[in-house]
Amino acid sequence: MSEKLAKPVLLVTGLSGAGKSTALKTLEDIGWETIDNFPFRLIERLLDTPPSMSRGDSDPPLALGFDSRTRGFEPAKLIKRVKRLQKKQDYLISTLFLDCSGGELERRYSETRRRHPLALDRPAKQGIALERTLLDPFRRWADHVIDTTDLTANDLQRQIRQQFTLDKDAITTVTITSFGFSRGIPNNIDLLFDVRFLANPFWEPKLKLMTGLDAPVAEYIGQDPAYGETIEKILDMLKFLLPRYQDAGKAYVNIGIGCTGGRHRSVHVAERLSKDLRASGFSPNVLHRNLASRPMESLESMQKLNGDKGI
Repeated sequence: MSEKLAKPVLLVTGLSGAGKSTALKTLEDIGWETIDNFPFRLIERLLDTPPSMSRGDSDPPLALGFDSRTRGFEPAKLIKRVKRLQKKQDYLISTLFLDCSGGELERRYSETRRRHPLALDRPAKQGIALERTLLDPFRRWADHVIDTTDLTANDLQRQIRQQFTLDKDAITTVTITSFGFSRGIPNNIDLLFDVRFLANPFWEPKLKLMTGLDAPVAEYIGQDPAYGETIEKILDMLKFLLPRYQDAGKAYVNIGIGCTGGRHRSVHVAERLSKDLRASGFSPNVLHRNLASRPMESLESMQKLNGDKGI
């Protein structure tokens, strides 16, 4: 019988404006269940509550955000309660403290035109000093401290991912979508490639009703002098970018391949790129948005007048 692993619980606190919201959002993105400003007197009840049925058998790690505004905030009592919880073998409880210099916090509050929660009718500097005093016990006691004084939001997100990602083997989901420009660009595309300069099989009577999934169409497109170099350069770019998206923690990357009608060139190029990416260790999904659309000569003719290539 396997031993039950302790569930990670991360307590996230720090100075107002130091990045707690960004940290919690990033933790949520990498699979943690996050709750902000949860009343600490209810924490035992929360930990004993089973996960939502929508998660199936999954019981994700838990991140709880709190600060001086949280109901029932009393540092000494909170630390005492956390120490008592740490003795439970079912939970692995640690604390993350987000710090920041007073001058930088003043600048952030001035820039956003928000009032400090502990200085609603006084200068922000006074509220920052008071809150630093209140939270000092947590700052000294915390397991993890991140000083965000010189960090951008992206820098903080990167540090959170590096320190608290539980599944180190998590991969970015890559989707390649073929489409026709004449029917509009998909609204979720991260990287867009236009292949309307390649030879267009639509103007070949024998190929017109076929699609990019058919071998004769693929052979026709492959005869274009620009085809080989085009595939090579797009692949080089994707193999350079995709690992960097994964390192940055991007969960989804959507690649769009567009031609005029979305039935010939874009379909074939999407299939070719997916095959080559799989050979390089990636696992892309492939969607053909307009594969079943009816061929429309009026659209192809308009594009041809605008410079679309037909041989």
